[in-house]
Amino acid sequence: MESRSFQLLEFHKILDVLSGFAKSEPGAFSCTRLPVLSDSAQIQKKAALFNQTLEWLDQTQFKLPWFPSLEGLFQYLDSGRGQLDQDALFALKNVLDILNTLKQSLSDFEEKGWDALGHALFDTPWPQKVLSAIGRCLDNEGRLKDDSSPDLLAIRQEIRSIHTRCSKRVKDFVLKEGISNYLQDDFMTISSDRYVLPLKVNFKKRLDGIIHDYSQTGETCYFEPMFLVETNNRLQELKREEREEENKVLKYLTDLVVQEREQIESGYHNLVDMDVLMAKIALAGEYNGRVVDVMPGPATLREARHPLLALQEEQVQSLDIEYLEDIRALIVSGGNAGGKTVSLKTLGLIALMAYAGLPVPVAAGSRIPLWKEIFVIMGDEQSLEENVSTFTAQIHYLKRAWDHVDADSLFILDEFGAGTDPTQGAALAQAVVDGLMEKQATVIAATHFPALKAYAVATAGVRAASVLFDPATKKPLFKLAYDQVGASIALDVARDNGLPESVLEKAESYLLLDGSDTSAVLDRLNALAVQREQELEQLKAKEKKLKKKYDKLTVEFERKRKKLLSDLQAQSQRIVRQWKEDKISRKQAQKELAGMRSKLSEGSTSTSDGPTFSFADIRPGMRVQYVAWGKSGVVSEVNTRKKQAKVEINGVAMWVKAEHLGPASDQKQHNTGHSLQATPGDGKTLELDIRGRRADEAIAELERFLDNALLQGAGSVEIIHGKGTGALRREVHNFLKSYPAIDGFTLANEDRGGDGMTQVTLK
Repeated sequence: MESRSFQLLEFHKILDVLSGFAKSEPGAFSCTRLPVLSDSAQIQKKAALFNQTLEWLDQTQFKLPWFPSLEGLFQYLDSGRGQLDQDALFALKNVLDILNTLKQSLSDFEEKGWDALGHALFDTPWPQKVLSAIGRCLDNEGRLKDDSSPDLLAIRQEIRSIHTRCSKRVKDFVLKEGISNYLQDDFMTISSDRYVLPLKVNFKKRLDGIIHDYSQTGETCYFEPMFLVETNNRLQELKREEREEENKVLKYLTDLVVQEREQIESGYHNLVDMDVLMAKIALAGEYNGRVVDVMPGPATLREARHPLLALQEEQVQSLDIEYLEDIRALIVSGGNAGGKTVSLKTLGLIALMAYAGLPVPVAAGSRIPLWKEIFVIMGDEQSLEENVSTFTAQIHYLKRAWDHVDADSLFILDEFGAGTDPTQGAALAQAVVDGLMEKQATVIAATHFPALKAYAVATAGVRAASVLFDPATKKPLFKLAYDQVGASIALDVARDNGLPESVLEKAESYLLLDGSDTSAVLDRLNALAVQREQELEQLKAKEKKLKKKYDKLTVEFERKRKKLLSDLQAQSQRIVRQWKEDKISRKQAQKELAGMRSKLSEGSTSTSDGPTFSFADIRPGMRVQYVAWGKSGVVSEVNTRKKQAKVEINGVAMWVKAEHLGPASDQKQHNTGHSLQATPGDGKTLELDIRGRRADEAIAELERFLDNALLQGAGSVEIIHGKGTGALRREVHNFLKSYPAIDGFTLANEDRGGDGMTQVTLK
């Protein structure tokens, strides 16, 4: 991709904005060097990373803190000049701690569907040794901990012991000698790693000792009493030993860093990449951006806004840039300052950003093909230094780029040919567009040439578009209307910008004499296009309103459905509980359950998707399905007057309307494991698998299962308990003997599991 195109489309400005969202200096630097990719797979990978990171941040609310650059650390290691100091290791500790927190936040990335993000960050080996060692040796202030090594701990403990002894001896000395008035303050201090007293200069000859230094004012001397000399000498030795031991620890940590250098560098660069990725998401938040699909086919940008304008202003007029299947060139015409150049730049800049994996301000459904080269002719390109005019500069560039244009190219032409005779310039522009189309390139051009406007309407593979303006005020609307051309309205623009009216009247008379004034026709076309755009916007607004209403009703329906099912389940459980406690009879329980089913069917069958048939299809003795509950039964009686059928379902008979019934089909419902949600199909046998469960858990599960089976209207159940020692089978059989709704039970046949399964018949 040509650097000239990046400059003209102002891609560098987008990268500068992006870098401002980075948390770290290396992240900001990487933002300004973001590559534009030319491989579809890599671009799609970047898009997947963006979308997964967006979802991850939405769920975890992870905040990336500032972290230091490690480039200096790596350069120092390469130089081989010795061990790392505490500052360098502390910077490394900060980076590794953030990486570790990030890793923990993404520990379940495969389960959550963040695989692209997780693998991108943590597919490389982890520097576990350095992370553990540096966390053990450095505290949160970057200082070496006492327990970094046993020897360092012993040395520092002795230093602290010396400090305690010295403090006591100095205090006793001051009190004994009565010299508190000689001191500048009440505490001893340290000078050159020796404990000294801050003595007033006037009294320095009154005491026995050594003067080590003076304050800047010269009023205080740092005085070492003779009784501290031996202790201070020992302190000097300990300080030297402490430095030696600290150097050993630093060398040890440095050696570990060298060993795991590759893992550390990889993790660091991954953290920088995450900083860039989160900067992209922050950029998207500034203008409600999204990653656009890059795929073969014609370019379509819906509700696109120029990214830089969208960053500067809250309300930027969006536009649709649309190529049809057989269209290779788009010719944009219309009034000055109406948005033609912005349209061209919007397409070019959004393409560059998409190839760099950046979010762009477009609506869903937008897509662009992969253009491996984007060529741009835009603005006044004359050069006084090179002694070339605008037109000559355009020709020079076109000549240089021509041989590199192919089907994977986008060519942007802004007022090409405008710097020469209009007739010849228009003819040349048409020929250039023809040549580019022969090379299968995609073209977008802006023009004021009437001949090029007519060419756009009449030529196959070319589509005309016009920027719209308000018919009443002649102000630009910054919208594109397709399959029409627009007037240049140069005189209106000149009038708005204060050109004398006498000059404008003279221009209008010349225009009429020339006979080429088509402004009335183009004004009419513009007015019709504006009207159509307004109608389309109204339809879009209505569509959004209806969708919002539909979504709201869907949520409300789901809420009510769940509540209804919950209420029904609670009532059913209450009825079964009352029956088991002998508070109501079995017949009364069945009657109440049947009443609940009838009440539910009144509100559900009108929206049921199940199969129905007419009353004439129903005959006594036929097997039917009760659609509301998904159960099968047999028709025992038909009421012609009420158009109802009496259906027996597991010994319960109920009158059901014909539209609530459908043809039956035999299915067997299988309930495995410890699920509590066994729901019957049209068959009446449910199955429970309790193998491997403890006896108390299995019996509790069996009781819930049998209650549920009765609620579902099942006639029989099968219990898989396994063979084993037979203990679980005996517990199951003992429970079945005490359960009131059991009509009988027996072991299954050998082909069905033998003594590993018990078949139960319900009353």
